Amino acid sequence: MATFNCENIQSFSPKWIAQQHQDLKELLDELSTNSESDGEKLKLLRDKSIKRFEEYYERRALMAQQHAPSLLSPAWWAPFENAFFWIGGSRPSLYVRIIYLVCGSEVDGSQLAELFQSKRKGGLVEISAEQIDMIDTLHCKTIKEEQKMSSRMASLQEEIADERLALMAQQVGESSLQDLDHAMDTHYLSLASILTDADQLRLSTLKELIGLLTPLQAVELLFAIKKLSLSMHEWGKREDHQPGKIEYHNDELRVVC
Repeated sequence: MATFNCENIQSFSPKWIAQQHQDLKELLDELSTNSESDGEKLKLLRDKSIKRFEEYYERRALMAQQHAPSLLSPAWWAPFENAFFWIGGSRPSLYVRIIYLVCGSEVDGSQLAELFQSKRKGGLVEISAEQIDMIDTLHCKTIKEEQKMSSRMASLQEEIADERLALMAQQVGESSLQDLDHAMDTHYLSLASILTDADQLRLSTLKELIGLLTPLQAVELLFAIKKLSLSMHEWGKREDHQPGKIEYHNDELRVVC
């Protein structure tokens, strides 16, 4: 079976999370002081964030070729995060739902509400009916693409029990293990393809959505996406350290006291 650089994969996520915290602060600082005359700076922040996502998914595509399972359910994600993720990350349609949430005034009393309902004009809370129509169309298209990829993943999961692999699993010996490794490498490559396509759907959906928004609306959305992602990570870490939490270490179940 193909080897991979575990250290590079494990160090990738902490660096990305640290970068997201830095970017979130930069977005928040700008949103807290922004006026309508800051359009050019908003565009720079928007483009900078999109560039970060592009570079992130490019790196993930390369690492997926080394060991896709490590990116689908990585050790650095808490079980809470894994429970809500779809093929290695957020559902692309979640980005649209965040806009629906803000437009529906369902964030009263939260930090997002305080930001989006401030003195700035033209933010997400003032999104136009025409924009909503285009966003609805994008939402429907994105959900269809998600369903296609979910079907691809289901098919790949079912193939793990195909006749060839099932027979290999019952055999004993060095030659059978080599054959099994070769068969699993094929499945790993298929898994990497699905993960990379899912990441590209996340990126393309975000970019299309950003293209439908004003610079201020785009920055507000990027802030909300990063804030939600980082919050889920923090909630997951806190849950993992709760007393009575069951953990799995070296084939043993342990209870955190």
